[in-house]
Amino acid sequence: MMILKTKSLTSDIQRVVLNKGTEHPFTGEYNDKDESGTYLCRQCGLALFRSETKFHSSCGWPSFDEEIKNAVLHEPDQDGHRTEILCARCHAHLGHVFHGEHFTLKNTRHCVNSLSLDFVSDLHVTDTEEAIFAAGCFWGVEYYLKKLSGVLKTEVGYTGGHKNNPSYKEVCAGNTGHFEAIRVLYDPNKINFKKLTQYFFEIHDPTQTNGQGPDLGEQYLSVVFYYNDEQKKTAEDLIKILENDGLDIATRLLPAATFWPAETYHQDYYQKTGHTPYCHHHVKRFKD
Repeated sequence: MMILKTKSLTSDIQRVVLNKGTEHPFTGEYNDKDESGTYLCRQCGLALFRSETKFHSSCGWPSFDEEIKNAVLHEPDQDGHRTEILCARCHAHLGHVFHGEHFTLKNTRHCVNSLSLDFVSDLHVTDTEEAIFAAGCFWGVEYYLKKLSGVLKTEVGYTGGHKNNPSYKEVCAGNTGHFEAIRVLYDPNKINFKKLTQYFFEIHDPTQTNGQGPDLGEQYLSVVFYYNDEQKKTAEDLIKILENDGLDIATRLLPAATFWPAETYHQDYYQKTGHTPYCHHHVKRFKD
């Protein structure tokens, strides 16, 4: 199932993938990245390029000399001179492809915007799906979700509110309407949305109405942000199971909205610090 993530993309990403914009050279997250893995379409999660085809061209944008077969479309650019490259599935704008520059033996350079991409440390994945959750302090939620087999990437951030590009300080002040949330990329061949959401309900207290553990405030409330009716229905069914078991579930179900990544120091916080969560722990709540 393709999940189109357009509604959660920031305006900067939409400017590139939807409106065929270009990020400034040497500013992209993946320009100098050398880690082994796979680059995905930021809008739909399709695998586009493997890391072994990436090379340093000094052009200021990530460069690849080969695409994954059938993953990238080539079309004449509107300028009449260049060849545009797009995701073959959702047609998100990626950048342009050039030939004859002799950077590599393949003599090809896919010049790609970092904003058009996601990266996962998996060399074999062919497709991904995405979920967004809020369950209190995002440090602890990320700590547990990263443990699941099939989870390829997590990113903590802020969503659901009205303030563009909010800071942690602003969200903690409680006047942005945002929740501390986490974006989860996963391999649907290894884990599905139902299993992921079951685990979400087991690593926090979905009955708490004023926050999570000692962290109180709207930004710490429990929310499933759904991308489509199927995700919404799955979450509703799981809530019914828990309510039939006698739990008064406070978790909200809200449509996915712009996801603003949190500051770098919040990403993988417990892995960086060596600490462990103070208000999250795993409690088995489902039989399967």
